[in-house]
Amino acid sequence: MTEVVAALIWDGDRFLICQRLKHKARGLLWEYVGGKVEAGETKQEALIRECKEELDVTISVGDVFMDVVHEYPDITVHLTLFHAQIVSGEIRLLEHNAVAWITPDEIPHYAFCPADKEINERIAAEYGNTSFYTGDNG
Repeated sequence: MTEVVAALIWDGDRFLICQRLKHKARGLLWEYVGGKVEAGETKQEALIRECKEELDVTISVGDVFMDVVHEYPDITVHLTLFHAQIVSGEIRLLEHNAVAWITPDEIPHYAFCPADKEINERIAAEYGNTSFYTGDNG
């Protein structure tokens, strides 16, 4: 099983999603920024590194939002999604086709990677209907 981390980054009532490059596995599907945990890294260290490599931003990592195990035909992942926020840098597309800031109610308009299905259901349930945001999303 491959350990993978991702960031749930909020800006007001919207959160950040990234579109995978066309030539990669699950190309052009949407996901949360992140990637594989390397040997010797904590999950938090891996997430900080991946956000810098993929978007050229520095983040602070908060609590775990949730984790899921998903079996793809080519890989089984244990995905841990952390609350996070950008502390410095401007988003640059280094490893993605596009990024978008969406509300929970907009989730159905995007084709996400299958591993994100349960995560998106929980985000929609907890934060949906556009009146959710209270400023303390943790």
